[in-house]
Amino acid sequence: MTKKRRILTTAFLVFLAIVMVFPLLLNVCNSFMTDREIKANYDIYNKDSSGHEEEDIFFALKLIPQRFVLDQYYQVLVKKPKFLRMFWNSLFIVLPMVIGQIIISSMAAFAFAKLRFKGRDSIFFLYIVAMMMPFQVTLVPNYLVLDKLGLIDSYLSIIFPGIFGAFGVFLLRQFMLSIPDACIEAAKIDGCNFFYIFVKIILPMSKEGIAALAILSYIDYWNMVEQPLIFLKDVNKYPLSIYMAKINQSEIGVAFAASVIYMLPVLLIFLYWENYLVEGINRSGIKS
Repeated sequence: MTKKRRILTTAFLVFLAIVMVFPLLLNVCNSFMTDREIKANYDIYNKDSSGHEEEDIFFALKLIPQRFVLDQYYQVLVKKPKFLRMFWNSLFIVLPMVIGQIIISSMAAFAFAKLRFKGRDSIFFLYIVAMMMPFQVTLVPNYLVLDKLGLIDSYLSIIFPGIFGAFGVFLLRQFMLSIPDACIEAAKIDGCNFFYIFVKIILPMSKEGIAALAILSYIDYWNMVEQPLIFLKDVNKYPLSIYMAKINQSEIGVAFAASVIYMLPVLLIFLYWENYLVEGINRSGIKS
């Protein structure tokens, strides 16, 4: 690659990075503005002389607040206990789903990748089919099964379908295929059983894939909206993702502050485990 081409490529990638990061930066900056300043920056509708609203699009896109305030964060964290309750609801739902999926998916992936049994490939093909189906296809069967089990309006109605998701099995199975069979054969010669091989050899060598699954699952479940709305009837059990979807225009400052707090767990997890995510996806052979 020539120097000129390398410079152009770098400039283009920097431009794309700025485009991707700018909404995030704008969201953070707006969370420290007053409601009046935010509405002035995003004045979309004005009333004409007859009192009707006519479209008048105007965006200031200011990054530096005229007056730095923390009232929105005070509103969210102190005066709105509903936000914190839903925040803990989200953690109570998402963490068991991620941990459970790691446990179930790692065991199933080990069986599909390293064990030989009749119908293995056919069963894994069914996993692929289930993974390719959109959520709406399995919604009604899941609801009927959960209703028969008496789990509707409980957190288990969301946790159980998430734990037994097909994507985790597929991701870890592809990752475990990269582990040399010689490691397992050597352990068998030493007299190790499959449980010992799985716990002491496969899991330590699959930590990147498990970390990638944990990050991707956490992001997916943290942002879920359809499952809680359908399976939970008590609004006090709703996760934070539902709260974010119902903030109205009169609370625009609160919406920006709440969205900043809402994205912090995902952002911190991604920054801390970024290398594991990249390595796990690369070794699993999955390309975006």
